[in-house]
Amino acid sequence: MTIIQAIILGLVQGLTEFLPVSSSGHLVLMQKFLGISEGGLTFEVLVHFGTLVAVFIVYWREIFDLIKNPMQKMTYLIIVGAIPTALMGFIFKPYFEKLFESIIAVGISLVITGCILWMSDNHLGGLKNEKNTSWFDVLIIGFAQGLAITPGISRMGLTVSAGLMRGLTREMAAKYSFLLSIPVIFGANLLEFKDAFSSGLQLTGNLPYIIGTLVAAVSGVFAIKVLLKVLKNGKLRYFSYYVWILGIIIILQQIIS
Repeated sequence: MTIIQAIILGLVQGLTEFLPVSSSGHLVLMQKFLGISEGGLTFEVLVHFGTLVAVFIVYWREIFDLIKNPMQKMTYLIIVGAIPTALMGFIFKPYFEKLFESIIAVGISLVITGCILWMSDNHLGGLKNEKNTSWFDVLIIGFAQGLAITPGISRMGLTVSAGLMRGLTREMAAKYSFLLSIPVIFGANLLEFKDAFSSGLQLTGNLPYIIGTLVAAVSGVFAIKVLLKVLKNGKLRYFSYYVWILGIIIILQQIIS
């Protein structure tokens, strides 16, 4: 992998992890486009770590508060919301992984993501904040996050949309979605590190991997701030147009070819 390829993939990962356009779908497409096959697992581990760093940078106050006062409702909301995601990952991961081999499946999933974003944008957000968000609310959001294992289905798009549809305020839906991503990304990183080490993880002399990770972290911070602004202004549907166009292009290209 060259430095230019690492920068491109790191940028794509950082932006699409937190913008509601599906990071997994974009990485599949970009790797196919760039013809990258070597070092895929190692690089994926590192850029995911970069996006985790981005969440800590933006939400360091909230995370520090959770560490300082762990026995608060938000802690339990995150734990309960992570349960369905973890169960779905362990049970259905082999089936979802097969979809990574299908470009047309990515296209179809992107179209579905666009429809979900469009519908959720009609919900102005409810009145539920941390105090009156229910356990059932976060179970639904966690289930939505589990569905995002599918390449082309946006994790952030589904969790924020589920939160809005369950009556959370836009601020609460965004905050909870980002905080819920921490145990999920961290847990996935642990499993990926385990697989990467068993495959012989080596970073020595791999400057592109380090640069790609840094790019993913910086672009991830930018993407989080963009999404927060978009949510505040109620403009999620703008992302619908993008994923619809991209998804339709992919589907047509696969049918024609």
